[in-house]
Amino acid sequence: MRVLVTGGAGFIGSAVCRHFVGDLGHDVVVLDRMTYAGNLASLAPVASSPKYAFERHDICDAAAVNAIFDRHQPDAVVHLAAESHVDRSISGADIFIQTNVVGSFTLLEAARRYLAVRGGDAADFRFIQVSTDEVYGSLGADGLFTETTAYDPSSPYSATKAASDHLAKAWHRTYGLPVIVSNCSNNYGPYHFPEKLIPLVILNALERKPLPVYGDGSNVRDWLYVEDHARALGVILAKGTPGETYNIGGRNERANIDVVRQICSWMDELRPANTSHHELIAMVADRPGHDQRYAIDASKLETELGWRALETFETGIEKTVRWYLDRADWWKPLRDRVYGGERLGLVKA
Repeated sequence: MRVLVTGGAGFIGSAVCRHFVGDLGHDVVVLDRMTYAGNLASLAPVASSPKYAFERHDICDAAAVNAIFDRHQPDAVVHLAAESHVDRSISGADIFIQTNVVGSFTLLEAARRYLAVRGGDAADFRFIQVSTDEVYGSLGADGLFTETTAYDPSSPYSATKAASDHLAKAWHRTYGLPVIVSNCSNNYGPYHFPEKLIPLVILNALERKPLPVYGDGSNVRDWLYVEDHARALGVILAKGTPGETYNIGGRNERANIDVVRQICSWMDELRPANTSHHELIAMVADRPGHDQRYAIDASKLETELGWRALETFETGIEKTVRWYLDRADWWKPLRDRVYGGERLGLVKA
């Protein structure tokens, strides 16, 4: 297949490209605006492949997007391009509206036009709308998100992702665009931009800086190793049914404080210092609108399409810590010039 991957220079997008080119043999066309979170170094393992092409454009630019469809004639779209950091959405929601809502609309319309111009049956085309479990809101101590859980977003980020999901589903029902929606739990792993919890804690620990934990650290997330997510999207692309939603989760619920403690334990083992890294943990003011718990029921994906996460949190977090310790060449330029670990998402009066 020839697959147009929007946001392909980002964390999840680059993992998808590496998997699609390296493991599945697909041709991949990356469409990315190259914001602060885009990094061509994450695509280095496939950049020299004849199966890889790169287009630097904004998904809100309809003329550019239409031209890319016409030029590359994709068999599928995997739509990952999005502003994704909740903290940044709290203090600057406007770009989230533009990219996540307007950009998704522009891409859906471009795909609809492309199929009309190409003619014939749309059955051999797929549009994968990649979304998040955050659209479902917050769980209590019990229960899991399923594909029929009502949307209840809490942050500007999750609200814009909910809006783009609704657009994608509407374009399927109204226009017959063969859309599939996926909702994933929190991703982690190699090439993760260092503003997010796990890479931030690893790098702060490496530099012996405070390890910030929001509130009392009891907020729970279901962690999904990014390469497991990439495999899931490959399976959904190959076997998924248009009009359906598939939840992707690792069945790895952990409280944030326990995630940080596990990283500290690995740092103590791999990079021992005079005092334990646990002593660097610092509780800080909570994030506004911080959802208490996310947990995905991935049974539909597991039973109907045969996917299952290969990494437990224990195996995945060890791989992740070791990767960051070995790959200063990747993260140090970001840490020095793009994001140095400062607190984001503070609400100004």
